[in-house]
Amino acid sequence: MATYKKKGNKIKKQQTSIEEQSATAEVFNTLDETASKSEQWVEKHQKSIFIGLGVVALIILGYLAYNSYILEPKEKEAADELAFPKQYFEQAQTTNPVVADSLYTLAINGANGKYGLIDIVENYGNTKAGNLAKYMIGISYLETGDYEQAIEYLNKFKSDDEILSALAKGNIGDAFSEINQPEDALKYYIEAAEIRDNEFTTPLYLFKAGSVAMDLGKYDKALKLFKRIKDNYPKSDEARDIDIYIQKAEIAAKN
Repeated sequence: MATYKKKGNKIKKQQTSIEEQSATAEVFNTLDETASKSEQWVEKHQKSIFIGLGVVALIILGYLAYNSYILEPKEKEAADELAFPKQYFEQAQTTNPVVADSLYTLAINGANGKYGLIDIVENYGNTKAGNLAKYMIGISYLETGDYEQAIEYLNKFKSDDEILSALAKGNIGDAFSEINQPEDALKYYIEAAEIRDNEFTTPLYLFKAGSVAMDLGKYDKALKLFKRIKDNYPKSDEARDIDIYIQKAEIAAKN
């Protein structure tokens, strides 16, 4: 009886081993067939593959060459050209208003054969200096009373810098206020406040937005904006008398 059981187990193990070997062989055969088909496909399309790889290599080399031999030298050239109008722009921001207008004009148009900000935008518009020139032109036009041009150039300016981006939007709001388009001004002030949360531009443009909202009769909106300053930016300049503005908005909202 004992011998009979052992014999049965041996047969079973042999059968299992044969099945495992058969399954393994089948897997290897499948892999061989797949590899063979892949080799055949590569052989058949190798010309196209090499052409594709060559195109990719050329694109990468072209990009590197463009950066090294065209973009970087142009960036440097643009930055050098910007130095001249930039000095007039900076002087205009720190001098009295009577002199400032002529300095802003020199910054925009250039002088003595040197590029002005307009020239830099036209010749180096896709560089960092060209982009910054758009912002400076916008501010220059805003300060000299050409509000539509200010809006146009400030809208063209793009930046990841949270302060400059907010100031650009906020100054567009100022320009719309000057040409009596309060709805547009309100929109841009709110955008300026929402660009990035900080202690400088956010309360500044929340306050401007609230003031415009009051002028438009949007008292509930104004109240919310003023309360945001009180709750979130209590140390800001705008928060100093904010209780007065909140009270005005509350009274107006009830009437």
